[in-house]
Amino acid sequence: MSDIFISYARSTEAVAKAAADSLRQAGFRVWRDDELPAHRSYSEVIEERLQNAKAVLVLWSAEAVRSQWVRAEADIAREAGTLVQMSVDGTTPPIPFNQIQCADLADWSGNADHAGWKKILDSVGSLVGPTLSTDAPAAETRKSDRKRIIVLPFQNMSGDSEQEYFSDGISEDIITDLAKVSALDVVSRNQAFSLKGKTIEIDRLGADMGISHVVEGSVRKAGGRVRITAQLTDAENCNQIWAERYDRELQDIFALQDEISKAIVAALRLNLLPKEKKAIEERGTTNSDAYNLYLKARQQWITSNDSDPGPLDTVIRISRQATAIDPDYAKAWGLMALAQARLIVTFNRKVDARSAARTALAIDPDLPEARLALALLAAGDSDFDEANREVAAALAVDPESFEVNKVAARIFFQQEDIDKAIEHYEKAVAMVDGDYHASGMLLTCYVAKDDEENSKRTAQMTIDRCKAALEKDPGNGGAYGMGAGGLGVLGMADEAREWTRKALLIDPENQSMRYNLACNLTRSLHDDESAMDILETLFQETGTALLVHAEADPDLQRIRDNPRFQKMLADAKERASGQ
Repeated sequence: MSDIFISYARSTEAVAKAAADSLRQAGFRVWRDDELPAHRSYSEVIEERLQNAKAVLVLWSAEAVRSQWVRAEADIAREAGTLVQMSVDGTTPPIPFNQIQCADLADWSGNADHAGWKKILDSVGSLVGPTLSTDAPAAETRKSDRKRIIVLPFQNMSGDSEQEYFSDGISEDIITDLAKVSALDVVSRNQAFSLKGKTIEIDRLGADMGISHVVEGSVRKAGGRVRITAQLTDAENCNQIWAERYDRELQDIFALQDEISKAIVAALRLNLLPKEKKAIEERGTTNSDAYNLYLKARQQWITSNDSDPGPLDTVIRISRQATAIDPDYAKAWGLMALAQARLIVTFNRKVDARSAARTALAIDPDLPEARLALALLAAGDSDFDEANREVAAALAVDPESFEVNKVAARIFFQQEDIDKAIEHYEKAVAMVDGDYHASGMLLTCYVAKDDEENSKRTAQMTIDRCKAALEKDPGNGGAYGMGAGGLGVLGMADEAREWTRKALLIDPENQSMRYNLACNLTRSLHDDESAMDILETLFQETGTALLVHAEADPDLQRIRDNPRFQKMLADAKERASGQ
């Protein structure tokens, strides 16, 4: 178990990493939340690590002061007498933490000789006691802890980029399988997939992330056959300790996945408990065709960006095919329900999402996707008590899920809990680097907090993601609409207006896109009348869900008290309630 727990806000992650590296170099055992195991709930692990830490190092920053997570962790440490504080940007700790000494490291760049850092080391040392030998701290720490493993995204070797969904699905399933083994700490899907397509130095990866072993592989799918290669490497010495190539019929894919996961466990000289063996073998379906369809549908969902109903229709159609093949495939039912719920709350479609969600939960009562669908529907009806219950249930099952974090962020956003929305949107954007919708929503949150640094960062992130989407599809009106918001925040007014013009020309009927354009027109371009022109027409078409969202949206703050806006919102609410 680690001796030191590091608490920090997401914007200071680079400083947190430097602090962790420096402490490890000094011989201390350190833990921060990049090491969350994929199979355990976020709050459970945090509580366990806090209670067992001999010292809790809190990195105060402007964002950390606003973070309920950092404050709560600092308070637990204060009560336990384990609190050590440093300010990374000159921010003074809030009450009551300002009564405790705080080292000033606003100009710290990781230098171990910095006077403020020496104070930190002295304080930590007095709490923790003698350190490990500093000759090889990383190796010693690794030997004493559970094996920590990362599964890098398997390469798609099919010669067809459209088969990427399959290799990604295989990688995710192996991550999920290994996370069920109690003797392993498995790097989460979002961290592993952030390395996709990058050149990896295994020994460096081991040192930087505390990794003991790395799994790599490739997938080639053609016709009815699949070839998978996989290898396991010791990150300390870069020795390959296991490798295998499998050529099988596609219908044998589940047995093949079981075989790979169990071979990795055996190569690590671990024994599977009976319940772990059973959990690995549980796939949700025994039909390879249904599984293949589900992977296709989920890829469509991940890349949909919530800005166009077309991909959502595709998700529903493919999921329906999967459930026709296997009526007991809960994941396919849950994904269908989630896409249907999105059509309802974002595009005012008249579809039945509750039926698919209930079918999914009848098969698997803990399925996060079905819970999220019900949360979206409840929030759209302003029933936030129910929405929060469903989100809490989904987070308890899978706190590292892209879907869970993105929907959770939306629900908190609509309750004007911007700090929690930021927390979950940050996780969502880290998991799927092509999701410009999540980064655009994160931008709205940071603008609402008057956080200039993070507003600029997320504005550029959103523009970059939208440009990448437009390179693939120049007719993507949603990307133009969300990208205009990023341009507006960066003060590029002419470019923002040009993207707005293109968006309306390409996809004039897209409700989600028009709403985002209106937000940017008032928030960044200060063109309130044009914003209200768009919203007035949009409000005549939409249902209650968008109106609930608009009432909470800080982007509309400039026009919230405008009599014209108030009247058209009131008229729209009256009309929607009578539908």
